[in-house]
Amino acid sequence: MAIEVFNRYEHKYMLDRETFEKMIKIMDEHMVMDSHNEEHTPYTIANIYFDTPDDYLIRTSLSKPEYKEKLRLRAYGVPNADTKVFLEIKKKFKGIVNKRRTKLKLSEAYGFVASGKAPEPKDYINTQVLHELEYFLKIYDLSPKLYLAYDRIAYFEKDNKDLRISFDMNIRSRRYDLALEDGDHGERLLPDDVYLMEIKTSLAKPLWLTHSLAELDIKRTRFSKYGTEFKNMINHIEADEIEYKYQEVV
Repeated sequence: MAIEVFNRYEHKYMLDRETFEKMIKIMDEHMVMDSHNEEHTPYTIANIYFDTPDDYLIRTSLSKPEYKEKLRLRAYGVPNADTKVFLEIKKKFKGIVNKRRTKLKLSEAYGFVASGKAPEPKDYINTQVLHELEYFLKIYDLSPKLYLAYDRIAYFEKDNKDLRISFDMNIRSRRYDLALEDGDHGERLLPDDVYLMEIKTSLAKPLWLTHSLAELDIKRTRFSKYGTEFKNMINHIEADEIEYKYQEVV
C-alpha cells in the first residue's frame, strides 16, 4: 500500500552529468532501486498544480515564509479518467515537509477540486485526508495553473526505509492543456545535463552519504520546480512588456 502521509526533511542538490553518474554508482552500492525503475530506466511523474486567480500560493511560497502550502494532482505516466491518481496537500513548516494525499480516480479528483464536494468514500480513499482536502478547497478558490512533469530514478536505503533519494531529469512544464490526460509535453525547465537530486528523510543522513556529498563537493541548494517555472513566466511577461513599450516609442 502506498504511503499517504509523510513528515520529513527534503534537501535538494543540482548535479552535472558527471557527478550524477558518480552518485548513481554510489546509490547502487548502498541502496535499493525503486520498484518503478527497471535497470536505471526513469519513470515519469506528472503533476497539475492548483492556485488562486492571483497565484497566491506560489507567490507566498516564494516569499520564504516559515509556513507554506500547495495543492497538486499527481499521476505516474499519462492517465485516463479511471486511472488512480494522488490528490495531495504539501506543507512546509520550519524546514519540515508534510505531505498528505489520497488516491482518487482522475475523474473524481477533477470533480472534487472543481466543486469542493468530496466524493463518496471508497476502499482506496483515505477519508481523513479527504476531509483535509475538502477544508483546503473551502479556504482557497483554486483552478489548474500548471502542468509539470519529470523523469525520475529513485532509491531506498537497504536497511533504512525512511531514507529516499531521487534524481529528476527532463523537467518540463506547460500552462496550456491543463489536464493530465492531455499528454506528456511541455517546455524544458533546465538544461539536458542538469539533474535535481533530492534527499528525503526524517532522520540524520547516514555516514556513507555525508562522506559522498563531501568527497564530490555537492552542496545543498534552494530549488522549487513550480517556483522556478513561475519566476520564469513572470520574467518573460516583463520582458515582453518592455519590448512592447520600446516598439511603441520607436
